[in-house]
Amino acid sequence: MSAWDPAQYLKFGGERLRPALDLLARIAAESPDTVYDLGCGPGTVTVLLRRRWPEARVVGVDSSDTMLAEARDKHPGIEFVCADIAHFVPDAPAGVIVSNAALHWLSDHARLFPGLVSRLAPGGVFAAQMPHVNHQTSHVLMAESADAGPWRDKARAALPRYPDHGAADYYGWLAPLCRAVEVWETVYHHALAGENAVLEWMKGAALRPMLARLAPAERDGFLADYGARLARAYPRRADGVTLFPFRRLFVVAAK
Repeated sequence: MSAWDPAQYLKFGGERLRPALDLLARIAAESPDTVYDLGCGPGTVTVLLRRRWPEARVVGVDSSDTMLAEARDKHPGIEFVCADIAHFVPDAPAGVIVSNAALHWLSDHARLFPGLVSRLAPGGVFAAQMPHVNHQTSHVLMAESADAGPWRDKARAALPRYPDHGAADYYGWLAPLCRAVEVWETVYHHALAGENAVLEWMKGAALRPMLARLAPAERDGFLADYGARLARAYPRRADGVTLFPFRRLFVVAAK
């Protein structure tokens, strides 16, 4: 997978942070010993965890050297480690495990989510938030644009294929292991500024693997086609704002 670009990802940092704040508000943990942020990226959420639990050991975990360099530069007092979160094993049972907008990149959630809960100490909390967008217009149009030009073979191979489970699936996997499980969805109507703002949003994460596969001319052609489709689907308002509905799924499980 291609390297993450923190600057592109953080173009809409406030909008991307809002779901994390909503997730953290539902975590009822008083004084955990250790708190992990899986898929921490540039450390935006990790620093919030440190502020909430200043006495805890707070660790950000990510597999992107680029994102970790940004995190360490911005938050030098926090521990960050490079590791594959798909195979995350803490060195001791965790008080809190948080993952904001990361686990949808991984497969086999029926194994992954119970496995993460098993890494909690008694009374610990696992909390995750993920885009739930396989059938969202922005992603349907991405697949259409992938088919629309000479880049189609490369683009098809790199289309994001997120797990497509519902709330009942996550509840069913975790309820037998936990004393309490909350699962819910929220649609955020992000008010994005800038020219073709939805395309800029998509370039920050979902398009990343595909753009890395395409040659420069193919990339330009694909972005022109996809950008035109997005501009029609998400028209810019007279005030310069583009409203972008974005569905997210939340899971909070207390062991």
